[in-house]
Amino acid sequence: MSESEEESTSGADWPVTEEWLQAVLKEHHKELPDPAMITVLDFTVRPGCESGESVLSDILAVAVKYCLREEPDGVTHSLSFIIKLLPQDPFSRYFVTEAQFDLREIKFYTQVVPDLEAFKETVPKSSDIRLPIPKCYYAHYSAGTNDPEPSPPESVLVLENIKPQGYNSADFSHGLTLRQTTAAVEAIAQLHALSLSLKVKEGKSLSERYPFLFQTTRASDSYQQLVERGLPQLSQFLERRPGLESVLAALNDLRPHTKEIIENLLAPEEPMALITHTDFWCNNLMFREDEESCVCSILDWQMVTYSRPTNDLALLLISSVPAELRRLHTDSLLDGYWDCLTSTCRKLGLDIESELGYDRKRLAEDYKRSQLLALLLCIGSVDLALGNAQMEERLLVLLQDLYADGLLNADLAGQAQV
Repeated sequence: MSESEEESTSGADWPVTEEWLQAVLKEHHKELPDPAMITVLDFTVRPGCESGESVLSDILAVAVKYCLREEPDGVTHSLSFIIKLLPQDPFSRYFVTEAQFDLREIKFYTQVVPDLEAFKETVPKSSDIRLPIPKCYYAHYSAGTNDPEPSPPESVLVLENIKPQGYNSADFSHGLTLRQTTAAVEAIAQLHALSLSLKVKEGKSLSERYPFLFQTTRASDSYQQLVERGLPQLSQFLERRPGLESVLAALNDLRPHTKEIIENLLAPEEPMALITHTDFWCNNLMFREDEESCVCSILDWQMVTYSRPTNDLALLLISSVPAELRRLHTDSLLDGYWDCLTSTCRKLGLDIESELGYDRKRLAEDYKRSQLLALLLCIGSVDLALGNAQMEERLLVLLQDLYADGLLNADLAGQAQV
C-alpha cells in the first residue's frame, strides 16, 4: 500500500466524486444526523500500490479535506484512506469474483470485525486487546446487481490508510527482523484469541455463523491449481542445483498427494479451530517501529478461513523469515505466540488448557504439520522468489531443513486427523 505521486481523478468504471466521498464520510461520522452537514473542500486520488503489486484488487489512495456545518469557520478535517476495487484486468477480475475474494474481505470487515469488537466490549478486562487491522470506513458488496447511487456499481472497500501514521511495509527480499516477526506473531495471536473465545463462550459454530469463510474444499482446489503451476518451476530450479537430488525426489513423491495434503491440513480441527488469515506473510503486513516498540497491522483478508492457528504461524515463518532467524528462534516465537494467545483468552474468560485440553506441546505438534501446508502454499507462489538471489538461497535452505526434519512426507498430513 505505497502511495505514488501520480494523481488521478477516477478509479474503475466510476469516478471518486464529492457525493460518494460524502457517503464515506457519513459512515465515518455516524453521530451526524444529516450527511449534508459534511462539506468536501478538496480531495486527491492516487494509485495506492505499485503496478503489479496487488493481484486481487485495484487500489487507490485518497486524501480528503472537509468541514462540518455548525463548527467554527476555518475548522477543517482531513482523512486518508485506501479504496480497494475489483481488478480492471478481465482475467484477474473473473478470478477474484468467481472465488469470491471480494465478498470474503468485505464480510470480514462488516460481520466478523463488528462481532469481535462487540464481544470484546462485554468483557471488563479486554480494554488492552486490539484488533490489529486498519479501520473500515465504508464497504459495499455487489454480485452484479445495479444499486442506486452513491454506491459504486461494484464491490468496494474503504479502509484507513495507515501509512501516514508511520506504518511501512517489510522488505520481502531480506525477510522480517526478529522484532517484526515477534510483533506479527503477537498481532495474529490476539485475533486468534478473540475468535476462539467468541466461539467457545457463545457456543456457536464460526463456520455456520460466517458461511462466506473460505471453505476447505474450495480453498484446496484454488491452492492446488497454484501448486501445480509452481512445482514444475521449482523442479527446474532444483535440477540446476547439485546435491539436492533427494529433496527433488521427495517433492516428486509428494506431487500426487498435494490436493489431499492441502485439504487435510486446511480442515478445521477442534477444539482449536478459529478464524485464520491464511495468507499471513510479510507482504500483507505493515509495521510502525520506533526505539521502544514495534506494532504490526495485518492487511488483505480475502482468504479468511475457519482453520487451525498454526497454519498462519507456519506460513509466516516459512515464507517471510530469514533462515538463520527461523532456525534460532522458532521455538521462542512459538512460546511468545502461546503466551499471548493464552493470556488474551484468559482476559476474555477462556482458559485454553483447562477448558479445551490443549497445551503448548500440542501447539508444537500442529505447527510441525502446518509447515508442510505452508511449503505447498509457497510453492504455489514460487515465482516471487526465483530470480532473486537472497530469496532463492532462503528457499534452498528451507527445503533442506524441512527434508532433514522429515517433513516432506505425505503421511504427515494424515497424522493431523486424530
